[in-house]
Amino acid sequence: MKTIDIEGSIREEVGKRNTKQLRKKGHVPCILYRGGKVVHFEAPEKNFFKLVYSPDVYLVNLKLNGEVYNGVMQDIQFHPVNDRIQHIDFYEVVEKHPFWMRIPVRYEGVPAGVTDGGKEIVKMRKVVVRALPKDMPDEIKLDVTQLNIGDSIRVADISYENLEILDDPNSVMVLIKSPRGGAAFALPEDMEEGEEAAEGEEGAEEGAEEGAAEGEGAEEGAEGEE
Repeated sequence: MKTIDIEGSIREEVGKRNTKQLRKKGHVPCILYRGGKVVHFEAPEKNFFKLVYSPDVYLVNLKLNGEVYNGVMQDIQFHPVNDRIQHIDFYEVVEKHPFWMRIPVRYEGVPAGVTDGGKEIVKMRKVVVRALPKDMPDEIKLDVTQLNIGDSIRVADISYENLEILDDPNSVMVLIKSPRGGAAFALPEDMEEGEEAAEGEEGAEEGAEEGAAEGEGAEEGAEGEE
Protein backbone atom coordinates (compact mmCIF):
# COMPACT_ATOMS: atom_id res chain seq x y z
CA MET A 1 0.00 0.00 0.00
CA LYS A 2 0.96 3.63 -0.42
CA THR A 3 2.20 5.34 2.73
CA ILE A 4 1.98 8.87 4.02
CA ASP A 5 3.64 10.58 6.99
CA ILE A 6 1.64 12.75 9.38
CA GLU A 7 3.23 14.56 12.29
CA GLY A 8 1.31 15.44 15.41
CA SER A 9 1.58 15.52 19.17
CA ILE A 10 0.04 13.64 22.06
CA ARG A 11 -2.73 15.58 23.77
CA GLU A 12 -1.96 16.38 27.36
CA GLU A 13 -5.54 17.47 28.03
CA VAL A 14 -8.85 16.21 26.67
CA GLY A 15 -12.35 17.56 26.99
CA LYS A 16 -14.72 19.95 25.23
CA ARG A 17 -12.83 23.11 26.22
CA ASN A 18 -9.48 21.81 25.01
CA THR A 19 -11.05 20.43 21.82
CA LYS A 20 -12.64 23.80 21.06
CA GLN A 21 -9.29 25.55 21.51
CA LEU A 22 -7.56 23.09 19.17
CA ARG A 23 -10.07 23.65 16.40
CA LYS A 24 -9.89 27.40 16.88
CA LYS A 25 -6.17 27.37 16.08
CA GLY A 26 -6.65 25.10 13.06
CA HIS A 27 -5.79 21.73 14.61
CA VAL A 28 -7.75 18.47 14.46
CA PRO A 29 -8.31 16.30 17.55
CA CYS A 30 -7.74 12.61 16.74
CA ILE A 31 -7.83 9.19 18.35
CA LEU A 32 -5.59 6.20 17.62
CA TYR A 33 -7.02 2.86 18.73
CA ARG A 34 -4.25 0.47 19.77
CA GLY A 35 -5.86 -2.77 20.77
CA GLY A 36 -7.42 -2.05 24.16
CA LYS A 37 -5.73 1.35 24.50
CA VAL A 38 -6.63 4.77 23.16
CA VAL A 39 -4.12 7.48 22.20
CA HIS A 40 -5.42 11.05 21.96
CA PHE A 41 -3.40 13.31 19.69
CA GLU A 42 -3.65 16.44 17.55
CA ALA A 43 -2.19 17.78 14.31
CA PRO A 44 -2.68 20.81 12.04
CA GLU A 45 -5.61 20.36 9.68
CA LYS A 46 -3.39 20.94 6.63
CA ASN A 47 -1.38 17.83 7.55
CA PHE A 48 -4.41 15.68 6.68
CA PHE A 49 -5.31 17.22 3.32
CA LYS A 50 -3.45 14.68 1.17
CA LEU A 51 -4.91 11.81 3.18
CA VAL A 52 -8.50 13.06 3.24
CA TYR A 53 -8.96 14.78 -0.12
CA SER A 54 -7.67 11.96 -2.30
CA PRO A 55 -9.26 8.99 -4.10
CA ASP A 56 -6.34 6.85 -2.92
CA VAL A 57 -6.02 5.01 0.39
CA TYR A 58 -2.89 5.15 2.51
CA LEU A 59 -1.11 3.41 5.33
CA VAL A 60 -0.33 6.29 7.70
CA ASN A 61 2.92 6.70 9.60
CA LEU A 62 1.83 8.74 12.60
CA LYS A 63 4.81 10.52 14.12
CA LEU A 64 3.78 11.50 17.66
CA ASN A 65 6.26 12.86 20.22
CA GLY A 66 9.17 10.97 18.69
CA GLU A 67 7.30 7.66 18.34
CA VAL A 68 6.01 6.24 15.06
CA TYR A 69 2.71 4.34 14.87
CA ASN A 70 1.39 2.60 11.76
CA GLY A 71 -2.31 3.15 11.25
CA VAL A 72 -5.20 3.64 8.85
CA MET A 73 -7.99 6.20 8.85
CA GLN A 74 -11.29 4.56 9.68
CA ASP A 75 -13.66 7.42 10.46
CA ILE A 76 -13.80 11.17 9.89
CA GLN A 77 -16.22 13.91 10.89
CA PHE A 78 -16.75 17.23 9.08
CA HIS A 79 -18.40 20.43 10.23
CA PRO A 80 -22.00 20.49 8.91
CA VAL A 81 -21.70 24.09 7.65
CA ASN A 82 -18.12 24.83 6.57
CA ASP A 83 -16.94 21.22 5.92
CA ARG A 84 -13.83 21.70 8.04
CA ILE A 85 -12.33 18.49 9.46
CA GLN A 86 -13.61 18.08 13.02
CA HIS A 87 -12.29 14.71 14.16
CA ILE A 88 -10.48 11.63 12.79
CA ASP A 89 -10.27 8.08 14.15
CA PHE A 90 -7.27 5.91 13.33
CA TYR A 91 -6.74 2.21 13.90
CA GLU A 92 -3.27 0.86 14.54
CA VAL A 93 -2.03 -1.65 12.00
CA VAL A 94 -0.11 -4.64 13.35
CA GLU A 95 1.78 -6.87 10.93
CA LYS A 96 0.19 -10.17 12.02
CA HIS A 97 -3.33 -8.88 12.62
CA PRO A 98 -5.92 -8.36 9.84
CA PHE A 99 -7.74 -5.03 9.65
CA TRP A 100 -10.53 -3.54 7.53
CA MET A 101 -10.53 -0.62 5.11
CA ARG A 102 -12.69 0.99 2.44
CA ILE A 103 -10.89 0.35 -0.83
CA PRO A 104 -11.68 2.14 -4.14
CA VAL A 105 -12.92 0.08 -7.09
CA ARG A 106 -11.60 0.66 -10.62
CA TYR A 107 -13.81 -0.55 -13.47
CA GLU A 108 -11.64 -1.29 -16.49
CA GLY A 109 -12.67 -1.48 -20.13
CA VAL A 110 -15.78 -0.61 -22.14
CA PRO A 111 -18.68 -3.05 -21.60
CA ALA A 112 -20.01 -4.83 -24.69
CA GLY A 113 -23.49 -3.68 -23.70
CA VAL A 114 -22.43 -0.03 -23.82
CA THR A 115 -21.15 -0.57 -27.38
CA ASP A 116 -24.61 -1.94 -28.21
CA GLY A 117 -26.30 1.20 -26.89
CA GLY A 118 -26.71 0.38 -23.21
CA LYS A 119 -25.62 2.49 -20.25
CA GLU A 120 -23.12 1.56 -17.55
CA ILE A 121 -24.48 2.24 -14.04
CA VAL A 122 -21.90 2.19 -11.23
CA LYS A 123 -23.48 1.47 -7.85
CA MET A 124 -20.37 1.03 -5.71
CA ARG A 125 -17.11 2.96 -5.96
CA LYS A 126 -15.64 1.52 -2.76
CA VAL A 127 -15.85 -1.79 -0.93
CA VAL A 128 -15.02 -2.71 2.65
CA VAL A 129 -12.33 -5.39 2.81
CA ARG A 130 -10.40 -7.20 5.52
CA ALA A 131 -6.85 -8.49 5.18
CA LEU A 132 -3.39 -8.58 6.67
CA PRO A 133 -1.30 -5.45 6.05
CA LYS A 134 0.87 -7.26 3.49
CA ASP A 135 -2.20 -8.36 1.50
CA MET A 136 -4.16 -5.11 1.56
CA PRO A 137 -4.45 -3.74 -2.02
CA ASP A 138 -4.49 -0.10 -3.08
CA GLU A 139 -7.63 -0.75 -5.16
CA ILE A 140 -9.94 -3.44 -6.51
CA LYS A 141 -9.79 -3.86 -10.31
CA LEU A 142 -12.79 -5.24 -12.19
CA ASP A 143 -12.85 -5.99 -15.93
CA VAL A 144 -16.28 -5.05 -17.30
CA THR A 145 -15.65 -5.58 -21.02
CA GLN A 146 -17.73 -8.80 -21.17
CA LEU A 147 -20.87 -7.29 -19.64
CA ASN A 148 -23.85 -7.22 -22.01
CA ILE A 149 -27.14 -5.35 -21.63
CA GLY A 150 -28.88 -6.69 -18.53
CA ASP A 151 -25.66 -8.08 -16.99
CA SER A 152 -24.29 -7.01 -13.63
CA ILE A 153 -21.51 -7.69 -11.16
CA ARG A 154 -22.36 -8.30 -7.51
CA VAL A 155 -20.09 -8.37 -4.48
CA ALA A 156 -20.37 -12.16 -4.44
CA ASP A 157 -18.89 -12.30 -7.97
CA ILE A 158 -15.49 -10.87 -7.01
CA SER A 159 -12.72 -12.81 -5.35
CA TYR A 160 -9.23 -11.79 -4.30
CA GLU A 161 -6.68 -14.08 -2.74
CA ASN A 162 -6.17 -13.48 1.00
CA LEU A 163 -8.84 -10.79 0.95
CA GLU A 164 -12.28 -10.89 2.58
CA ILE A 165 -15.04 -8.66 1.19
CA LEU A 166 -17.26 -7.46 4.05
CA ASP A 167 -20.07 -5.83 2.04
CA ASP A 168 -23.39 -7.60 1.42
CA PRO A 169 -22.72 -10.35 -1.18
CA ASN A 170 -25.99 -9.50 -2.96
CA SER A 171 -25.13 -5.82 -3.44
CA VAL A 172 -24.89 -4.81 -7.11
CA MET A 173 -21.62 -3.07 -7.92
CA VAL A 174 -22.15 -2.25 -11.60
CA LEU A 175 -24.85 -3.04 -14.16
CA ILE A 176 -25.56 -2.42 -17.83
CA LYS A 177 -28.98 -0.87 -18.39
CA SER A 178 -30.92 -1.15 -21.63
CA PRO A 179 -31.35 2.07 -23.63
CA ARG A 180 -34.47 4.10 -22.95
CA GLY A 181 -37.33 3.27 -25.28
CA GLY A 182 -36.10 -0.28 -25.96
CA ALA A 183 -33.39 -1.67 -28.18
CA ALA A 184 -32.97 -0.34 -31.69
CA PHE A 185 -33.87 -2.67 -34.61
CA ALA A 186 -32.47 -2.99 -38.13
CA LEU A 187 -34.43 -2.63 -41.36
CA PRO A 188 -34.80 -5.70 -43.62
CA GLU A 189 -31.89 -5.99 -46.05
CA ASP A 190 -34.16 -5.68 -49.13
CA MET A 191 -35.85 -2.49 -47.91
CA GLU A 192 -34.34 0.96 -48.07
CA GLU A 193 -35.15 3.53 -45.44
CA GLY A 194 -36.78 5.78 -48.08
CA GLU A 195 -38.96 2.90 -49.26
CA GLU A 196 -40.24 2.31 -45.75
CA ALA A 197 -41.19 5.98 -45.46
CA ALA A 198 -42.90 5.94 -48.86
CA GLU A 199 -44.92 2.86 -47.95
CA GLY A 200 -45.99 4.56 -44.75
CA GLU A 201 -47.17 7.61 -46.68
CA GLU A 202 -49.06 5.45 -49.19
CA GLY A 203 -50.75 3.57 -46.39
CA ALA A 204 -51.80 6.84 -44.80
CA GLU A 205 -53.26 8.09 -48.10
CA GLU A 206 -55.18 4.84 -48.63
CA GLY A 207 -56.57 5.08 -45.13
CA ALA A 208 -57.70 8.65 -45.76
CA GLU A 209 -59.44 7.66 -49.02
CA GLU A 210 -61.23 4.76 -47.33
CA GLY A 211 -62.38 7.06 -44.55
CA ALA A 212 -63.71 9.57 -47.07
CA ALA A 213 -65.65 6.83 -48.92
CA GLU A 214 -67.19 5.60 -45.70
CA GLY A 215 -68.19 9.17 -44.87
CA GLU A 216 -69.96 9.57 -48.22
CA GLY A 217 -71.87 6.32 -47.69
CA ALA A 218 -72.98 7.49 -44.27
CA GLU A 219 -74.29 10.78 -45.73
CA GLU A 220 -76.26 8.90 -48.43
CA GLY A 221 -77.82 6.69 -45.78
CA ALA A 222 -78.83 9.71 -43.77
CA GLU A 223 -80.51 11.31 -46.80
CA GLY A 224 -82.52 8.11 -47.38
CA GLU A 225 -83.76 8.17 -43.80
CA GLU A 226 -84.97 11.72 -44.20
